[in-house]
Amino acid sequence: MSEARQANASRRRVPWCEWAKHGIMLGIVALVLYPFAMLVVLSLKDNAQFFHEPWLPTWPLHPGNYSASARLLIRYILNSIFVSGASCAGVLLLSSFSAFTFARFQFFGRRFLFLAIIVLMMVPGILGLVPTFMVVKNLGLLNTRWALILPYIAGGQVVGIFLLRSFFSAMPDDLFDAAKIDGAGDFRMYASVALPLCKPMLATIAIMNVQATWNDLIWPLVCLSDDKLKTVSIGLLSFQSQVAMATTTRWGPLFAGYVVASIPLLLLFLVASRAFVQGLTSGALKA
Repeated sequence: MSEARQANASRRRVPWCEWAKHGIMLGIVALVLYPFAMLVVLSLKDNAQFFHEPWLPTWPLHPGNYSASARLLIRYILNSIFVSGASCAGVLLLSSFSAFTFARFQFFGRRFLFLAIIVLMMVPGILGLVPTFMVVKNLGLLNTRWALILPYIAGGQVVGIFLLRSFFSAMPDDLFDAAKIDGAGDFRMYASVALPLCKPMLATIAIMNVQATWNDLIWPLVCLSDDKLKTVSIGLLSFQSQVAMATTTRWGPLFAGYVVASIPLLLLFLVASRAFVQGLTSGALKA
């Protein structure tokens, strides 16, 4: 009986190093979350509260800052949802189809073409700004949504092809042999065998792509001039000038606008977070 008690007591003891590791991890998490918590706190203040007590919550709260900022930003947010959604759908479709071709078919120049695509991962995107602008201008697409969607699809495929090609290559050949015996063609194997198995990877690529297009500022600023087409990144710049008064800036509505602009991304990650983590793990194991 005493031996059992000693064994249970030893299990309950936690080495001090474990406590230290947990303390360090909690400290890092607190440092990461602190700016976001301060953003929410500041978004509920008026200017007098902001200047007199900027670091702590103050009463009364001003939730009206959110309704004021939402009314001004809703058009830009809808534009970003449309552009990010369309470009994400195009990236997932084309990158998965290309990756499946590279992984499951043998053809002349396959390795060279794949390496030529992967090399683009090493080229900074800003270097392609002027050539892309000239192509879009010559096609007559400036100041249209296509000026955003098509370059986003073209540039977003590189990482998708790299990750999905490794995933498809690691799939057992028996799956595709069984599908062939059942009479499935190449496209049927792609749609019914390959795609359902790579849903976590597709979710990972989707979140990475939407985050990149949602937060992009340089390219929309270059190719858009019509205020009705501007995305949320440019809309926040316009919003900042709109909430500025004669002598100072209305900080509460400005910070509320930043929170409102980040809500769609937070909702996307909450919905796809499990698949996102699974996709990262499977990509790390199969790449």
